[in-house]
Amino acid sequence: MIVEEFFEDYEIGYSRRTFGRTITEADIVLHAGHTGDFFPHHMDKEWCATQDFKRRIAHGTLVFSVGIGLTASTINPHALSYGYDKLRFIRPVHIGDTISVKAEITQKRDHPKRATHGFVHEAIEITNQNNQVVLVCDHLYLVERKKPLG
Repeated sequence: MIVEEFFEDYEIGYSRRTFGRTITEADIVLHAGHTGDFFPHHMDKEWCATQDFKRRIAHGTLVFSVGIGLTASTINPHALSYGYDKLRFIRPVHIGDTISVKAEITQKRDHPKRATHGFVHEAIEITNQNNQVVLVCDHLYLVERKKPLG
């Protein structure tokens, strides 16, 4: 296992996979309450039965939040989440679906203004129990260097 602490310790191609987590009706109801998103796609079982997708759909932001939470296994005092890019909802997630995450280091680059830090890119791929991709995004970390550049 690779221990990623400083910028120099991250290796392109290193990947990890999380355990799964099943999305429940309670997850959807709580997320709707937190966000105010009570659209029928998420909340109305009878209306959804009349639509092409036939079942309630978990909020994309719920799937994203749970998936990213699954990757949060340790605290690295030398790295901060800098944000997420290229977020896409590929397939719907329904009540009873189990999601898991593959996270792979895909890029490292210098910070343009800080010789003490660099950026690490991690490709996030969330899949369901059938190994179908449901969400993808890039996670960017701001990571301290062991030794500043220059």
